[in-house]
Amino acid sequence: MTERPDTKGDVKPRPPFSFLSVAAAAMLLPTTLRAEPSALPTDEQVREILRQRIDVEKRGVSIVVGLVDAQGSRIIAYGHPAKDGDSTVNGKTIYEIGSVTKMFTDLMLADLVLKGEVKLDDPVSKYLPAEVKMPARGDRQITLLDLVTHRSGLPRWPDNLKPADPANDMADYTAAQLYAFLSGYELKRDIGSKMEYSNLGVGLLGHVLTLHAGKSYEQLVKERICDPLGMKDTGITLSPDLRERLALPYDVFRTLTKNTDIAILTGAGGLRSDMEDMLKFVSAELGLTASPLSAAIHETQQKRNATNSPRMDMALGWFIDKTNEPPIWWHNGGTAGYHTYVGFRPATKTGVVVLANTVLDVDDIGQHLLDARIPLTTLPKPHTAITIKPEVGAQYVGRYELTPAFILTITQDGDRYFAQATGQGKNEIYPETETDFFLKVVDAQLTFVKDASGKVTSLILHQRGDQTAKRLP
Repeated sequence: MTERPDTKGDVKPRPPFSFLSVAAAAMLLPTTLRAEPSALPTDEQVREILRQRIDVEKRGVSIVVGLVDAQGSRIIAYGHPAKDGDSTVNGKTIYEIGSVTKMFTDLMLADLVLKGEVKLDDPVSKYLPAEVKMPARGDRQITLLDLVTHRSGLPRWPDNLKPADPANDMADYTAAQLYAFLSGYELKRDIGSKMEYSNLGVGLLGHVLTLHAGKSYEQLVKERICDPLGMKDTGITLSPDLRERLALPYDVFRTLTKNTDIAILTGAGGLRSDMEDMLKFVSAELGLTASPLSAAIHETQQKRNATNSPRMDMALGWFIDKTNEPPIWWHNGGTAGYHTYVGFRPATKTGVVVLANTVLDVDDIGQHLLDARIPLTTLPKPHTAITIKPEVGAQYVGRYELTPAFILTITQDGDRYFAQATGQGKNEIYPETETDFFLKVVDAQLTFVKDASGKVTSLILHQRGDQTAKRLP
């Protein structure tokens, strides 16, 4: 759910569940030209990267990498499913894949379109109960295509969450709540006018596909994708066997957290899988294995529109990074204790999958393995919390605009402080100095900026670069 571009938290934002806006993430793609792609690295080269990341830098508990090309697939695994455990991970270890789930939702849509069951330009309202008032703008209705390409105008997440467990805030979100939100929501911009990453939108797409089919999302995924591709261990429900193979979730400080459950909006990020299954998926995407889904896969890879970055286009769910030729099709995912990256180059028939059981970003590993000129990220600096006077912290309470669609709201509860991004849950932030705060759930920091008179005028979000958010009145 990429977005982290996918981050989670102790009161978590949900997957490309990310504290970082996708608009901002797009601007932070590598700016240097990439070299022509070469062969995928050796197992030993990959293993050394994973050893450095886990044993030396302590930026993970386990990472499993899958490589696929015309010669076949390889799996390189490192670390443990539990931080203090003795067992090691392998190609059968189960991970939450977060927003990579969207690629399954989008592929199901393409398959249904090719079979003549639905149309991309069908209005979403066609598949919802009659009493639901779907948001519209003028004479324009939101279509299935608008949902899958993130151009519906719907926000990242609905704002009427009332979870019993704030640390698993989508687990009990119901259809009734979803319908109430849709019926009362007013679009802030014209439909189709701009890309704005929306977990809600693709989650809604998954929901209407289940209504159309009269089956659960898990049933649809298994029947339409997993069974045809031979993916036996991909789903939502954890059987005793799958639970035994599950890598436990950890936050940015490698502290055990909770698994993420997503109820009605499962299509946005609720799947779990292992590397053996994910390599079957990517092999089918590359056309390296014959599949009854080949035509639908082809449709999902076609460019549909631009994004907010000149270097990236949008296919039917996949992002197309065209910084250099040949482009990379990719998506990532993250939940409260996992991060996933999937990337492939159709022109070279090479693909990479990275699965990890911490929220820390592993996109750089996947990108680097696809193209060695893309550097690995450096080790984040350690952060130590201090205590500040409540009256000092109170001056930062307010709303800060990164973009009109991405506002950070800072709140205070006694001597504790929280940041909440548009459409996401609250995350506690911890003072490191009187003006610098950090998050524990993701590698992100905030610096509050004052003018000459001492008035707080903006904040700087440090996450994959620096972005300034002005304080709103």
